[in-house]
Order: sequence, then structure tokens, then C-alpha cells
Amino acid sequence: TGLSAAQRVVTVQEGPLYRTEGSHVTLWCKVSGYQGPAEQNFQWSIYLPSAPEREVQIVSTVDPSFPYAVYTQRVRGRGIFVERLQGDAVLLHITELQERDAGQYECHTPNTDERYFGSYSAKMDLVVIPDTLSASMAPQALTLMEGDTVELTCEVSKSTAQHTHLSVGWYLLQGAGEHGPEEILTLSKDFTLKPGPSYEQRFLEGDVQLNKVGNTTYKLIIRGVRPSDQGQLYCEAAEWIEDPDKTWKDISHKETWRTSLAVVSQGRDLSVDITAARHSLSEGDTLQLNCVVGASKNSSRHFEVIWLLNGTEVASVDPHGVLTWEEQYKERAKLGQLQAFKASNTDYVLTISEVGLEGNGTYQCSVSERKAPGDLHSVQSNVSSAIQVSVKPIEIHMRLSVSTSTPWVMAGDPLILQCEVQGATGPVSLRWWHLPPQHPGYKVLVATMEQDGTRSLGSAYRDGGTRGSLRLEKESSGSFTLVIPSTLGEDDGGQYRCEATQQFQGRNVTGKGEAAVTVSSMGQGLHATLRSRIPTVSYGQSFELFCQVNANYTLEEVPVSVLWLFQPSQPTGPLQELVQVLPSGTVVWGTAQPHLQGKAQLVKDGTSFRLHIHSALPANEGMYQCKVKVWRRNILPLGQPAASTSSNAVGVKVVLPESKFQVTTKDSSVEVASGNTAIECRIVFARNNSEFAVTWYLLPPLPDATPLQIIRANYNSIPEYGSEFNSPAQKSRFLSQRVSSNVFQLQILSANLRDGERYYCVVEEWLWLVDGWYKLGEGTSGRTTLKFKLQEHELQVEKTNHNISAREGEEVTLPCRLQGALPPGTHILATWFQVQSSGRDSALLSLHRDGSVEYPQERLAGRLFLRRPSAGDFSLTLSTVERGDEGEYYCQLQKWQQQSEGKDWALRASARSGGTQLTTAPPESTVLSRICSSPPLLSFILYLPLVLILLLALGVICWYCKSRK
Repeated sequence: TGLSAAQRVVTVQEGPLYRTEGSHVTLWCKVSGYQGPAEQNFQWSIYLPSAPEREVQIVSTVDPSFPYAVYTQRVRGRGIFVERLQGDAVLLHITELQERDAGQYECHTPNTDERYFGSYSAKMDLVVIPDTLSASMAPQALTLMEGDTVELTCEVSKSTAQHTHLSVGWYLLQGAGEHGPEEILTLSKDFTLKPGPSYEQRFLEGDVQLNKVGNTTYKLIIRGVRPSDQGQLYCEAAEWIEDPDKTWKDISHKETWRTSLAVVSQGRDLSVDITAARHSLSEGDTLQLNCVVGASKNSSRHFEVIWLLNGTEVASVDPHGVLTWEEQYKERAKLGQLQAFKASNTDYVLTISEVGLEGNGTYQCSVSERKAPGDLHSVQSNVSSAIQVSVKPIEIHMRLSVSTSTPWVMAGDPLILQCEVQGATGPVSLRWWHLPPQHPGYKVLVATMEQDGTRSLGSAYRDGGTRGSLRLEKESSGSFTLVIPSTLGEDDGGQYRCEATQQFQGRNVTGKGEAAVTVSSMGQGLHATLRSRIPTVSYGQSFELFCQVNANYTLEEVPVSVLWLFQPSQPTGPLQELVQVLPSGTVVWGTAQPHLQGKAQLVKDGTSFRLHIHSALPANEGMYQCKVKVWRRNILPLGQPAASTSSNAVGVKVVLPESKFQVTTKDSSVEVASGNTAIECRIVFARNNSEFAVTWYLLPPLPDATPLQIIRANYNSIPEYGSEFNSPAQKSRFLSQRVSSNVFQLQILSANLRDGERYYCVVEEWLWLVDGWYKLGEGTSGRTTLKFKLQEHELQVEKTNHNISAREGEEVTLPCRLQGALPPGTHILATWFQVQSSGRDSALLSLHRDGSVEYPQERLAGRLFLRRPSAGDFSLTLSTVERGDEGEYYCQLQKWQQQSEGKDWALRASARSGGTQLTTAPPESTVLSRICSSPPLLSFILYLPLVLILLLALGVICWYCKSRK
């Protein structure tokens, strides 16, 4: 339907459903596509036909107070309850459907998703119809000879307005019914006949039939009855209706009175009859039964008589008159409450004194004839017809009234429950049960008190350290009090049931009563809100944070702790614990910010907690949060908190002192002939107590080139060189100095033409504020261009560009030659460069005026040489060529001349050679391997000598032919 996997969908059983009044109804509901916990909650409501717009709440899996008053009693009494099938599926049970239960039912699931998306409820209609099904059959006691035919009729009718089907079945119940009824034959709702397993063959042979002989009359025919057919026969009818999901549902069942069938074997003269002085008795009366054996010449015959109650043996009398009781009756027989004896060879008597309700049922006597006393094999046997004995109970109207003086408590408060027992005629035993609402149908034993006053606790209540020591007191003969000193939480809420039991005439008479208790969790309604009146404060200013705590109970009456948490503006880990106020009032300071203890103040005003921080520092800038924990009262030691909550996070920004720091931004230039020079950086305005960090940059000549850091001196004057200036030679030439309070200089020693670039500085203003250095601002200077003033403009050097190829591992010479002779007293400084894409070419080798050689890149010192075959030749020899040597190279020549004896040397002229492009190739062995790895090329080389020999032979033949002519 286009729903995404993350969209909540609530589905309810399809309606309308038609169900009969008084029946047990179930409605299913499930939810899918939800987020949150696997166990979802469900709430059922109804919209009555008389007010279709008004929602009437019935039952909830989460809220005991959800039902409206009209449903409260039925929900508490489990007349209406919700069965959880799994975490996201439930069944609504209505155990006895009433006419007023008709309407539109809504299943709603409370939201657990991050946002509302999908459906959260679904509806269906339930129609309550009258139960019009009836089934009747006149009760009979039939005694038939083996092989006879039995016919029984059953009247079944209905007057339901809806389209329904009927099923009619016949059943046989033998003995006391401990094995359940046995199906004989059933006409199903689909109008098919289905025999029971024991009657299947006789049905196929046509000896067992079920016929409809009228609109409402159904007849069972059993031909050739057998002793196995003996017992109680009855008819059962069921009414079925088709639900919207195309399944059939039985909506009503009715059973008829039972007919007793006895089958006598053919050809035997043994008859058995049973009589009772009274068929209807009350508890405590005496029941006397007589079993009369009919047989010819009975005085010389030997009979064993067995007394049966509901098909189960009670006692037996052998041919000698020896009586044997079944195990369960021996005790009463010893007390004289049971007697059985042989009055004569044809008359046997069973007497039950002080008959109890267990005496209810069907009595029979079974007689077996033996050839002789002690013979285990019977000649023949017969069973009397059954007589029904009804024992009416003497009603003990025991009434229980359960109440509580603590219907609503907080977790940690005590529960006090009273149980008043009325109508008991003797001592009672008492049991207290807890019916947790989160587990419908489940009950937990709380405590018991036996008739003799012996007390015991349920397994869940034996640990006195959790709920305290429970007390169960007997105030008077019928008054009992249960005290639970300390409730744990919401799970202790729900119904509490008191059960009183009295033993009477061998049976237990039990009364029940319940009271509802609501236990609110400490976390219910617990909420903390953090706020600050001044979110932005200046350095040195005080600020205050307010943690307002709210709950559905009085916080002042429970133990509370408040923990203040802090996250710096630049987090380095989890939240830091600043300070905690324990329930006892003890203040525990954290170790993250030790200076806070002397400048923070903690104030409690009712349910508001304040943190006041004096003289704010930059270290106080960040996010603040308060965490509140509460404990159950009346429990010591406190142990784990009952609930906790964390407030929202509030940010506090600390503004540093305003910086008016400025540096000179005007561009300038410095002209130098040779030797040392300096670039100046001047501070225009700064605070008196500030310190400065200076970083010097060089701008390469390319337009988009990245500035290169030369050197940085922090506020402690510790230098740090950039990657391009980190060699010892470069470090010795570039120095940063502070020449006055507001002037910094970049000293360039032995400046040369390569240093002729643009320079600038970036100055940072730093201030020490109690706990550390803080940067207030920074400024960037204007650009200073370094220019070289040369007295001679031309130095003749070869300008031709070259392309040179060399194999890896070979030696190659890159040309650089001076044209023309040098005047006396003149020296040449030569430097070789490799062109770089960054715009600042890489220096490889420098030949100084005194003849010394410098290698800016020490890794190349063993591979670079100046052969100098002549005074004007500065060619560079590169040994052991590598693949990474490819690129463009050039040399820079500078002409230096001493002005006079003992004077400084001066730069007179400078020139750059043409470029030499070096290309590398693989070594010779690699070329051969490539030839060998190419089959066509290898074949050509192998056949080349043969081709040359053939061409030479042809040449000789041609010469011979010409010479003959």
C-alpha cells in the first residue's frame, strides 16, 4: 500500500463480529513498523451506538486507572482482561458478553517512535445477539440385551436472525468420566457425518446412524448394542457463524440431559439391581445403597460384588463376604463413616455416614459369578443400572471485605491492607496474593497464615532488605492486617487479593476479596530544567545557574542528590563532574576543575538548586547540566537510587577582554646589495601586559601559490621552522628577533638573489588570565618585497635549453658554462636548482666563493658533483640516475667582487642558465627482458641472421652471372 518499513501500522480483528450474549469473546490486535521497545502497550476503548462520538475507555496494559467507572469492576474481577500473545500482539477477553458490550471497539498503541508516522489505532464492530440455541432430550435409564437397537432423539432449535449453521453430535461418557466423553457420531456445520474412532467401522457398516427426521429433531440409531456401549449418552449442539475473515466460529454450545444405558449379555440369567433409600440428601446425612442379585438357585452360587461411584471402584465383597476398601476410602472406613457387608447371598449393603459433596454422583454395583470361591475367572458378570445420588451442600456464606488505608502511595511508602472475614463457622486459613496489572492472569503469593497461626512469606517477599519485614497480624477471629513496610515501585501496584479458607465436611470453603492499590514510581513526573539568566558573561563577571526540579510528589520528603556536570567548549572526553550535593548535605567536589571549589557557591531553595560561580574564567565556558537522583524513603542505607533525571544542557559563553590589537598593514620594500638584511613587522597598538607570537611567511612568485611558513616564535620566544626552512642551512640564515616592545624583525643572513621574494608576518596577542594563556586577537602585516641592487646588469651564461635522456643507474652531466673571462678579484657563486610546481624551486648544490660546496638536501650529497674541467664550467654531474630524477634543472650564477683589500664582498651581477630537461629510461637489462617477453619481436631477432645470409648468397650469384656475360 506504499507504507515504508518504518511506518507504524495497527491492525485489529476484522469486523463486524456477531457473538451471543453470555459467551466468552476474544478480539486480537497487533502493531508493526514501530520503533522503541519490543514490548508495546495497548489500550481498548468502545464507542457505543447510543453515543458513537464518545470514547469509553475499557482496559489498558499500562495504566490501571484507564477504565471508566462502568468497566472498573469487571476489569478488576477479571471479567475483562488483556492477554499478551507477544510483545506487539494482544487478545482482549470478555469472559461473559453482555448486551451493553455491543459497539465499535478501538485498539490504540501509545507512541514510542521518534516522530508520529503511521496509524496508532484501529477499529472494528462487535454485535451482541441473543443466545437462542436450545437442545433437549428426555433423561432415561435403559437396560437392553446385547444385540438390541437403541434409538435416541434430540430436539435442537435456534432463532438467530443472522445466517448460522448448526452441528449436532452424540457422545458417550463411561465411568466417572475421567477419560472424557467419547464421540459417537456428529453432523458437522458443513452437513457431513463424522464418526468417533471407536464407532467408525460400525458407521461404515450402517449400524450407527444419525438422521434428521424433522426441522428440529435428530435421531441417533445404534444397532446391535454391545457392552462397550454402556454408560451415559447425551446430545450436544453448537451454533456456528462465518466471520468476515471467512473462518467459522462457534458462538453457542448446549448439552442435553443424559440417558443411562446398560447392556445385558445374551443367554445369561444373572441380573443386578441397585436401590437407594434416598436419592437426594444434604451434607452430613446417611446414604444407604442395596444391591440385589437375581439368579436361579442363587444359594449355591458364588458371587463377588463391587461397588462403583462414577465408574470408579469403592469397595468389593468376595464370595466369602470378605470386604476390601480402595485406598482412598480406608481412612473413612476406619472412622466408621463407611460400611459395606453381605446381608445374604443375594443382598449386599453399602452405607455412607456423614455423606459429603464427594458423595455426589452415579452409583452402580457390579456382580461377577465364580465357579468356586477363590477362582479368578468369572463365569458371567453384570452391572446394575446406575442411580443418581445428589448431595446438597450446607451453604457457608463466607464474605470477605478487603480495604486499604493506603490506596495511593509513592515508591518507598508502606502498604496497609485489612481483610474482614464474615460468615465463617470455624477457624480459617488466610492467603494474600498480589495481582500485578502488567501480567494479567498471574498472581504472586505475598503471605499466608494457617488456622493454627503459623505464618510464612512468598518467595518474592522473603528478602527483608528490599521491602522491609512484612507483618501479617490477626487482630480478632475474623480481622487480619497485612503491612508491607516499603514498596519498591509501580510493579507493587495493582490488585491485592485476600483468600480465606475453612474446612467443612471434608471440603474447603473459600472466600475472596480484593482491593486496588496504586504505587507511583519515583521517576514518574520527575523532571529537571536548567536555565541561566546571563548566557554570555564577560571575563571576571559572576554568573548563576538554576536547576528547577519537579515531581508528582513532595521532593522535600525524599532523599535527593544533585550532581552538576560540565562539558568544556572544546570537549576532550565525557562530561566532567564539577560538584555533587548528597542527600545528607555533604558536598563532594570533582577533580576536573579544582579551582572551582574556592569560587563556587551552592544554594538550595525548596526544589530549586543554584550554582553560583564568581569571577568567570575562559575555562568556565561550555555546556552545563544538572543530574538529580531520588531515593525511596524509609530505607537505610540508601543503596541504589529509585529514579534519576538529567536536565537540558545550558551553554555559558565567557567573553575575553576586548582586543584592539593592530599591526602595520602598509606594503613596503627593502633594497639590498648583498650580505645580511632584515624585514620589519611593527605593532601599532596593543595592551601593556600582552605577549606576542610572530609567524613569518614567504610568498612564492606564482599567483596562486600557498604561502610558506619560514619561522614562528610563540609568546615564550620558542622558534618553530616551517617544513621548507627546516634544514640546518636554512635555520642558520633565517632568525626572528624582537628588537623593541613593538617591533619584530626577520633576520636574513647572507641574503642572495633567491631570497628576493615578498614577506609578511602574522602577530597574535596573548594574555595570561589566572589559569592559562588566552589568545585575544591577531593581525597580518602588509607585504615587504626584498630587492637586490646589482651594479652590473649582465653576466654572460649559456642560455640554450637542453633535452637529455639517461638510463637508470647511469651517470649524466647537466651543462652550465660561463661565457667570457672573469676580471681579476672576481669570484662566482653557483647554485643548481630543480624546478618545483610549488613555485619555490628546490636547491640541490651551492658552490660558494671560497670554493666550499653545500648540499641543502643531504640525501643527494653522494650523487652530485661539480667536475670543473675549466674555470667557467659549472656543469653538474648526477651519478646513478634514478627514476625520480626526471624534471627540469638550471643553474644560477652570481658574480661577487671585493671592493678593496680587507673590504666586504659585493654582489655585482647574476644570471640564470637555460633549462635542461632530464628524461630517464629503464636500465639495459630491462630492455632485453622486454624483448624476450615479446614473442613477435624475439622471433624477428632470431631469424635476422638467416635473412642476411640469404641476401648475401643472392648477391654472389648475381655477380657470377654478370661476370660470365
